[in-house]
Amino acid sequence: MTNWRWIMCAMLFFATTVNYMDRQVLSLTFKEFIQPEFHWTDSDYGTITGVFSIAYAIFCLFAGKFIDFMGTKKGYLWAIIVWSLGAVLHAGCGFVTEQIIGLESKAELLQATGDIVSSIAMISVYLFLACRLILGLGEAGNFPAAIKVTAEYFPKKDRAFATALFNAGASVGALAAPATIPLLAKSLGWEMAFIIIGALGFIWAGIWIFVYDKPTESKHVNAAELEYINSDEEQSDKPQAAKQEKQMGFLEAFTHRQTWSFAFGKFMTDGVWWFFLFWAPAYFQDQYGIKASDPQGIALIFTLYAIVTVISLFGGYLPKIFVEKHGMEPYAGRMRAMLIFAFFPLLALFAQPLGGVYGPWAVAIIIGIVGAAHQSWSANIFSTTGDMFPKSAVATITGIGAMAGGVGSFLINKGSGVLFDHAAELGEAFQFVGFTGKPAGYMIIFCICAVAYLIGWCVMKSLVPKYEPVVVE
Repeated sequence: MTNWRWIMCAMLFFATTVNYMDRQVLSLTFKEFIQPEFHWTDSDYGTITGVFSIAYAIFCLFAGKFIDFMGTKKGYLWAIIVWSLGAVLHAGCGFVTEQIIGLESKAELLQATGDIVSSIAMISVYLFLACRLILGLGEAGNFPAAIKVTAEYFPKKDRAFATALFNAGASVGALAAPATIPLLAKSLGWEMAFIIIGALGFIWAGIWIFVYDKPTESKHVNAAELEYINSDEEQSDKPQAAKQEKQMGFLEAFTHRQTWSFAFGKFMTDGVWWFFLFWAPAYFQDQYGIKASDPQGIALIFTLYAIVTVISLFGGYLPKIFVEKHGMEPYAGRMRAMLIFAFFPLLALFAQPLGGVYGPWAVAIIIGIVGAAHQSWSANIFSTTGDMFPKSAVATITGIGAMAGGVGSFLINKGSGVLFDHAAELGEAFQFVGFTGKPAGYMIIFCICAVAYLIGWCVMKSLVPKYEPVVVE
């Protein structure tokens, strides 16, 4: 048997790695480089990350249908080219701001005072928003396309594990980012950090053109591997019948409880991951004065995502154990695994208290464990779409769920920025469970993150209590 499916999984892994590195350039350059240059507040940053999240949500709603319509090869290719272009365009925001304001150099941006400061902040925010919209437009296609490839190349029993492997790219991207981006920004300028990281996507696109074909059409997949890929499919899903598989209408997707179950799970939990992705570097600088480019700052973020990367790989394998060793059907095994993962984020309740006693390393370890639980949860919730929906509808359903996750991410990111500015302004007058000022604001968000997964699981289980596949009439 050939093993080309694992080459496809590797391609998905690298695409997801690049995807998350492109997202994280802004968070790792915000506090130290970009905020002083453009005079942003936390609310400004919250607006940019929040609008990116909601735009990403809207784009995801249609990205899945676009991938199903265009096909995996062309759809994925368009997605990564667009988001790489958006990533690179961030580098021009400073120059364009200078031209609009009428300044001669970056030094004049940094030294500006009076009314011109608000103009610089407003114009630069709009420019970054435009770039983030392009980035979000392309990135919306990543997970619908990747989940569709997984459904094409792996039997149901292996999909959660394969998803966990490629989804580890999110952790590896978040791991590689703090080790490279702050150093690039410090030595070459924050603009070059966007350009260099953004260019990686164009390299991936060039390789994708030559390596991807559907399993039934790929010269690298032999009959034995093709038989294994389809080993647990119903007869109607066999390759010879796949061409006759009916397409699910976009509006029809919303008539199924399975769609709402997946979407609610994403709505409740995606924002937790994005909050830590966008705000963790700012948190360490706000709370401990540790910059992202400081050796300790790099070590903290690197350690955080190293924990996420190592632990989360087991998350995709756990339901495989339930299925193969305990005889559970895939959906039941996935839901049991997700319930286990839903308890780990409760540790976020202790991040602030323990951080006050043991310092930033305690917080980094706790956030790392929470992040690992999220990635394990994510690998399994994505795989539920392949369990319950025909392959022709997987990308569409994934896009709808990603849209719901984007809405949740908008609420938590924009809300966090407003909350942190408000808490800092009130100072000692702003209190929550023993914390005051901005630390109290962070404690509120940590509490929300802690309970999100258990709420999401309970609603999902109530909507779809047992395995119930959707059939397109």
